[in-house]
Amino acid sequence: MHEAELELIGVAKRYGDVTAVRSVDLKVPAGAYCCLLGPSGCGKTTTLRMIAGHEVASDGDVILGGRNVTGLPPAERGTAMMFQSYALFPHMSVVDNVAFALRVRGMKKAKRREEAMRRLDLVEMTKYAARRPAELSGGQQQRVALARALVTDPSILLLDEPLSALDPTLRLRMRAELKRLQHDLGITFVHVTHSQDEALALSDLVVLMKDGHIEQSGTPREVFDTPRTAFVARFIGSHNVLTEAGRQVSLRADRLKIVDVAAGRRTATVSSVEYQGHYVLVRLGGGDELAAIVGEDAMLARPVSEGDTVGLDWRDGDVVALGRPEADETRAAA
Repeated sequence: MHEAELELIGVAKRYGDVTAVRSVDLKVPAGAYCCLLGPSGCGKTTTLRMIAGHEVASDGDVILGGRNVTGLPPAERGTAMMFQSYALFPHMSVVDNVAFALRVRGMKKAKRREEAMRRLDLVEMTKYAARRPAELSGGQQQRVALARALVTDPSILLLDEPLSALDPTLRLRMRAELKRLQHDLGITFVHVTHSQDEALALSDLVVLMKDGHIEQSGTPREVFDTPRTAFVARFIGSHNVLTEAGRQVSLRADRLKIVDVAAGRRTATVSSVEYQGHYVLVRLGGGDELAAIVGEDAMLARPVSEGDTVGLDWRDGDVVALGRPEADETRAAA
């Protein structure tokens, strides 16, 4: 397996009068873990499928490792895709599922079994090689699907919501496994998800999409700490969007302080209090809908309840000015 840089240049997808993806420009460094993040219908899965070749781009180019693969079928792109449903063949054993792509390529049985067992060892599933998919747990099926995607030695692995079918505890464990595997293999991963936590935990590059275009891209820290639009601030979570001094700004919920009314810049009414373990989430009504994350000790020292009127305060340095999305800036520059 080898690294490959991925570049999308003006990639768009239209279905009749409906535009699913709008002129996406994106560069993913070789060996990076990239997450395409966004709500349902934002174009992230369609973008992934155009990279794989399962959807034909209406406009633009897909460049992989310096090679234009836009017109090539999936098998000739050097990519592999792990589907959300895993798509395992129920009548085949685990090892035969993993070896299937090599069988299609005409590889001899002994060699393809050897290659399949190597990939099963990579995902710690060799002892289940003779089982059928129905005899496996959801997490085990995911590992088999991952081994099958890796058996062709792709330069880029494409993952469509790979963790969505797992329970929360298993999802966390498999998240760590994906990150470890990507690090060990050193190949590019492009992972579609609607989970903000998943994208922030896994990726080197977060690409947040909205209405078929890229709203913001950057490192997890850049996107979380400095959202560029109100949509990014709200979607990424733990951010408030409010109007301050005549401009729209973002303020992280853990930087919004609940104080005495006389000491606050604003007043608000507590609409709900949710215990979250080490912190308390306080929702505030009236004007801008805001949330404050209050540490457990601070909450014990100054408890608040639904219906209380409180003061709000923050440091000027914690406020982030919001602007236009990347797509709007690109059009303005052109």
